[in-house]
Amino acid sequence: MLNFQDLYESYAPEVYRFVFWLARDSFEAEDITSETFIRAWTKNSRIRTETLKAYLFTIARNVFLEQRRNRKRQVALKDDMPDPTPGPDKLVESQLELSRVRRVLQTIPEIDRTAFVLRVQHELPYAEIARVLRLSLSASKVKVHRVRKKLLSTLTEKEVA
Repeated sequence: MLNFQDLYESYAPEVYRFVFWLARDSFEAEDITSETFIRAWTKNSRIRTETLKAYLFTIARNVFLEQRRNRKRQVALKDDMPDPTPGPDKLVESQLELSRVRRVLQTIPEIDRTAFVLRVQHELPYAEIARVLRLSLSASKVKVHRVRKKLLSTLTEKEVA
């Protein structure tokens, strides 16, 4: 059984990154991350350690969606993320590519986008993605596959044009 400090220190960075990806605001991500751990800790049910990461991501996503509904505002993806590439040509090329990816991702339904990010960025197995998003295992696989396919086809079209 983990104590609160161990739980927080072990999972807070990953939960924060996930929430920051959703919210695109560091203050909001910090608030949601804190609320996630408070809810997880005060929940009366026992948490199985093998599904803890998925459980925390589920809480974080639900808190984010609650706050979004309460404020009734859309979160826009920012195009100003820093790129570690030192060369200006590479920087411009990378920014254009990232901008294209973000534009494509904005056209994809939120649940599909979230499944994709959980798989690619957070490396969650499909079973955990299914738990987080309350989908079947096959539905989680299909959602990730469709996003990959859409990204590939859209980016390939842009390169050919």
